Amino acid sequence: MKYTIKYRLFAGVVLLLAVPLTACDTLLEIDAPSRVRADDLANPDNAPLLVASAVADFECAFSEWVAAGGLMGNELADGQLAARMWPYDRRSFEEAGGVYASFTCADADPGVYTTLSTARWAADNALGVSREIGDAELMATSAAYSGYAHLLLGEAMCSAAVDGGPELTSQQMFAMAEEKFTMAANGGGPADITNMAMVGRARARLNQGDASGAASDAAQVPAGFVRNARFSAASFRSSNRIWTLNNRDERMSVERVFWNLEYMGTPDPRVTVVDQGRTAASDDLTPLWTQQKYPAQDSPMPIARYAEAQLIMAEAAGGQTAVDIINELHAAAGLPAFPGGSDAEIREQLIQERNRELFLEGHHFYDKIRLNLPFTPPAGVVFQEGSGPKGGFYGNTTCLPLPLLEKNNNPNIP
Repeated sequence: MKYTIKYRLFAGVVLLLAVPLTACDTLLEIDAPSRVRADDLANPDNAPLLVASAVADFECAFSEWVAAGGLMGNELADGQLAARMWPYDRRSFEEAGGVYASFTCADADPGVYTTLSTARWAADNALGVSREIGDAELMATSAAYSGYAHLLLGEAMCSAAVDGGPELTSQQMFAMAEEKFTMAANGGGPADITNMAMVGRARARLNQGDASGAASDAAQVPAGFVRNARFSAASFRSSNRIWTLNNRDERMSVERVFWNLEYMGTPDPRVTVVDQGRTAASDDLTPLWTQQKYPAQDSPMPIARYAEAQLIMAEAAGGQTAVDIINELHAAAGLPAFPGGSDAEIREQLIQERNRELFLEGHHFYDKIRLNLPFTPPAGVVFQEGSGPKGGFYGNTTCLPLPLLEKNNNPNIP
């Protein structure tokens, strides 16, 4: 990138030297319309644009994480021949980095650390500028999206850093997310942002072991609420990554544990996947199953919604409250009622409900960590898809290590 910028500047200077300098006194006065001035990023007049840009940055990063986390968490299977993304599926990333560390929303493969860090910075920058003009809606929106960026960094990464600061644990990131969500919830913004913040704070509190606080927040979310990430067919960057990588490009498939799911003999419509009867075009090894939850490039993707809040309440309460919530979700999906059972049976059913209700919404990977669920296949098994090996072995990565690109460029991390 540095080389490209230098080359463009050099080419511009050469061109200018070839023409008379009649429009200005010196070369240093030349405007560069393709560059964004640093002070524009802190200009209060630009606050609405900065907030909109922060939301767009998060939506892209969120879509990338749903795809990457789906591979690591056994929702999706790698379906391409190129080895670049294999570490996601075989859980073998190291701090040297690779796709997870440095890829951005402009790249073909999903990145995690840079995309979520960019979204986090953009939201915090927009929040600071919005404060200057005292716009409650812009402040609340920025804080809510900052909260989610912090939250997902905590769920994805073993540790992270914020604005060149010290290395932070996942739990510290969750605490920072909770602070942002509190700011958003109490900031006098619109109802959908307040509800988004309540779902986010409930999730952050659940991740910190505060079940009662999580349930209290979740109980305030109204029925039918959903806050979506929005996408379009205008470009790859603005697209729904699950659809592009699974349905269009066939570079991912749906893991077999999500094939033909039923409950008491009734197909579960929350996880509708289709057997295409062939292998993925990208590797010609992986049986191609395509998801139907996001049927188009511009299909929206839930960030926060009522069903998630209900499942948080069910997990916190257990017992008959959990059974009632499960059956509310079953009734909405047209599934037979869950009869209840022992505490262990209710817990197992809640895990299945989260797997299915929140399928491909960015929850499954951290659910495995938080609920101490096994990753499959276990570490040490030869990595393969379909009918053939691909290379290497499944690893024991249960969180992405802080990449060297952060360590080498951050003076506050030894």
